[in-house]
Amino acid sequence: MERIILHVDMDAFFASVEQLDNKNLRGKPVIVGGTSSRGVVATCSYEARKYGVNSAMPIFMAQKLCPHGIYLPARFLRYKEISNKIFDILRDVTNVIEPVSIDEAYLDITNSSFKNGLEAAKYIKNRVLKEIGLTISVGISYNKFLAKLASDWNKPNGIMLIDKDMIPDILLPLKISKIHGIGKKSVEKLNNIGIFYVKDLYEMPLNLYTEYFGKYGIEIYDRIRGIDNREVKENKERKSYGKERTLSSDTQSKEELLHYIENFSREISENLKRKNIKGRTITLKYKTYNFINHTRSRTLPYYTNSYSDIYNTCKEILEEENINVSIRLIGVTVSSIKENKIEQLSLF
Repeated sequence: MERIILHVDMDAFFASVEQLDNKNLRGKPVIVGGTSSRGVVATCSYEARKYGVNSAMPIFMAQKLCPHGIYLPARFLRYKEISNKIFDILRDVTNVIEPVSIDEAYLDITNSSFKNGLEAAKYIKNRVLKEIGLTISVGISYNKFLAKLASDWNKPNGIMLIDKDMIPDILLPLKISKIHGIGKKSVEKLNNIGIFYVKDLYEMPLNLYTEYFGKYGIEIYDRIRGIDNREVKENKERKSYGKERTLSSDTQSKEELLHYIENFSREISENLKRKNIKGRTITLKYKTYNFINHTRSRTLPYYTNSYSDIYNTCKEILEEENINVSIRLIGVTVSSIKENKIEQLSLF
């Protein structure tokens, strides 16, 4: 039986939630990520995208492109609340769900009660709009790569089906940057030898794929031919939990940095306890004024989700650092995660 895979993706999620909660923001260029010029765009509305604003862009650049935009700080607890409601709807469709992020997931509905992907996609879109008030784009295909490609085809509020009869013709006119697994550096290298579109890549001999993409070469070769055997993995385990912030102004004060570390440690600890998990590798990250990243990690001899363990470890790391230049970003991460199971100890 041919698999039926859906890729669901909320439209401009954070900005859409802000417009949902505040009617005065609807139809306006909303940029979520912070009110300081030193932040980064998390998400922006489609009205803002018309001005060239996009995710991961520094706020100061967005302000130049869209000076009259409405700049808002992120409200992650609210976004998570809405996300949970959306995933509850998805679970009514199938239990085979692979979350990709707070607003994106793969679904395998091959053995569900829906007769086809279009029926399932319309069901999801209608319920999300009716019960939550947001739009969602859905891609449908027989593998993950094509389903994700389809969900982005006619955003926002889109729906797209890619079947085997459409391959490879539908892929050939696409820019190579659209292919999952081809990064910016590879795009630049290929552009330099005159390869800009999938049709150019399609004609390359197999040995050049491994030369340009290394161990992923065979996967890229298969993907542009409509082949992707990856399964939808349920309950994908998260490898780390962290928090970071770009400061409103650069600082060399360890006391000020510890204030952020303390808040981050409490938030991460509460998150780990809520999920009943622990970690043992604690990482302090900071970025200097000239955008140089520094990461310092320490692995404890035991697993923990304690605020004091996280904070004190980061404090020790910071005290050992020679901070002789200004810091613009500070962050804390806990990794090497495991579930907090009660273990029966041996009498001996």
